[in-house]
Amino acid sequence: MRYILFFLLVTNIYASVEERMLSLYQEKKYKASCRLGFEHFLEFKQDEAAISLYGFSCLKSDYIDRLAIPITALKYSKEARANAAYFSAILMQKKLLYHALIDNYSLAGLNLPTTDYVLSRVFDLYAQIKSPSKQEYYIFQDPADEKRSYKLYIIKDRKIYKMVIEEFYDTILQQRHIYW
Repeated sequence: MRYILFFLLVTNIYASVEERMLSLYQEKKYKASCRLGFEHFLEFKQDEAAISLYGFSCLKSDYIDRLAIPITALKYSKEARANAAYFSAILMQKKLLYHALIDNYSLAGLNLPTTDYVLSRVFDLYAQIKSPSKQEYYIFQDPADEKRSYKLYIIKDRKIYKMVIEEFYDTILQQRHIYW
């Protein structure tokens, strides 16, 4: 038994960052995978598969601002450029929606690419409001699934405003996303 534990420990210590990131991602430990990628980016900066894994880990853990690094690094293959464009769209939507909610900026008339990511769905729904008035919160019904809805609002935490998106299915809270 000792030998097995020792072998597992040694294997884990010497496993590459990419292997550890993938393992964490597969275990749905997205925050840990994103943090590991962030801390060791220079070790895999030439590996577009690892960069994409890092980007998707950050996306799934709602660390949207960390997508800036993969966006600039993914450029050498068709798949990498597609991932960079996907990340770029989400990052831009986050920044524009935050700007609209905090500064009362109108998104009406914007025609941007969209994605299947929850922030994109809420961005698209908010952008459809012709003249949004400042509200405490916004409730949106998902046009593709009548049982799914989203609540969008702002909270103030210390010195910064945070944008919150709550996902509901049949009035049951499924997930809460917090962005700043």
